[in-house]
Amino acid sequence: MRALYHTSRWIFGLWYLFSGVEYFTPFELQPLGNTPLGQEFTLALIHSGLFAWIKVAEIAIAVLVLADRMMPLVAAAAVPLTVVIAYWNFALEWGVVEVVFGALTILFNAVLLWPYRAYYRPTLTAWRGERDFSLSLD
Repeated sequence: MRALYHTSRWIFGLWYLFSGVEYFTPFELQPLGNTPLGQEFTLALIHSGLFAWIKVAEIAIAVLVLADRMMPLVAAAAVPLTVVIAYWNFALEWGVVEVVFGALTILFNAVLLWPYRAYYRPTLTAWRGERDFSLSLD
């Protein structure tokens, strides 16, 4: 599992870094999509200004993943981006390459989350209704 984790971490980190940085380069490497719906979705994100923030988040996540720092937080922070990437690949841009990329994005993020599952388990206790309104940090 350790080798799978580190391999996934490097591939995921480099992939996110390339994907984030490519938007800010003058080479127009950012794919807009092959279908009208995929292009509309991507262009709406670009024109709204949200796409630049998504790319900044990708770069920040990539740097921390590659540095293997704050991984419980970073792996969880990558989940919303992973969901949108998977949605884009599965729903808006259906094809063999897109399905593979979408599945790999989910797989790599899941592999990065798995070793830290003990950190996430306490978040499920919120459903019990137990709350602590004190100002104490303990």
